[in-house]
Amino acid sequence: MRLRDLGEFGLIDLIRRKTPRTRGVRLGIGDDAARVSTPEDSLLFTSDLLIEGVHFNLDWISMRDLGHKSLTASLSDIAAMGGRPAYFLLSAALPDVAVQRAAALVRGIHALAAEHRVALVGGDTCAADRVIIDVFLAGFAPYGAVTRGGARVGDDIYVTGTLGDSALGLTLLSKPRPTVSARDRNYLVRRHHHPTARVNTGMQLAKEGLARAMVDVSDGLAQDLGHICRASGTGAVVRQDRVPLSRAFGRVAGADDLTCALAGGEDYELLFTAAGDARQGVERVARRTGVPITRIGECVPRKQGLTLVDPRGESTPLAAPGYDHFHPAPANPAPVGSAAPPLDSRPPPSFPRKRESRGGAAGS
Repeated sequence: MRLRDLGEFGLIDLIRRKTPRTRGVRLGIGDDAARVSTPEDSLLFTSDLLIEGVHFNLDWISMRDLGHKSLTASLSDIAAMGGRPAYFLLSAALPDVAVQRAAALVRGIHALAAEHRVALVGGDTCAADRVIIDVFLAGFAPYGAVTRGGARVGDDIYVTGTLGDSALGLTLLSKPRPTVSARDRNYLVRRHHHPTARVNTGMQLAKEGLARAMVDVSDGLAQDLGHICRASGTGAVVRQDRVPLSRAFGRVAGADDLTCALAGGEDYELLFTAAGDARQGVERVARRTGVPITRIGECVPRKQGLTLVDPRGESTPLAAPGYDHFHPAPANPAPVGSAAPPLDSRPPPSFPRKRESRGGAAGS
């Protein structure tokens, strides 16, 4: 057996099974971040690796935006645990680029670090034939860590913000559409290059004890919801007409772009479950943080699997392989930087032209 047979998540599971239990480790490999205990507090650790030609294309993204996105990926992991980010290490392997470009990378990182009050405390550098960025981020879990494994049958399923913008933005970069307005193109591409980590929202959900299970949408709704269901031992039903879409997505997307919202990754929104009687609390968090939160479905018994219900009430399996670094490439491979390939080769149904909510929890 080779890595292409095992797959990325099979490799992660292999490492997890071979890693001995260590004193002080409360939550190890397998969630958005690890959780360890110290005499004073509970710490969270996460890291994200971005490689030129795999995760990004320098013909499309500026070095400053690359810096922003590199830190966002790790901030989003801490957000998904309901944590507060604190310190990070930056390791960068760079070719012989102009000093101004290297400085722009650092400026992008520091601007976002200042916004979230996280401190760069070290790291490593070396020469390489391509740009490789690794961010290791540590944070705290002042209200307890929210894991992927706490969902229960009957829970509501929620997502922050809107989905599919990043993947559709990437699609426009790789295959330009002359009929798309500059305004819509710029919005969608910026959502791909300059995403937002929902740190404050994640902390508020943890503080109020609302989120039972949570993950960030980095690999796509279908795959990341699958992570919650596997860890929690549940199934899930997603209502297609409740999936929140931006105005730009609604104007640009065609029938073949449904997969951007269901399987496209790198939106870095929060996907979480909460008890049915927590709806007013979720709405309160949405108002306080100014981030729309939409109820998109519910958790069901595990035997029912993951299901998508279309606007006509018809149910189909919600299954997507997501992006797997070791899996053989699909027949029509996703472009560089994509977090997930298409769901399958069948023409998907189209979304209704829906507008995103403005504050408050939609779908209630």
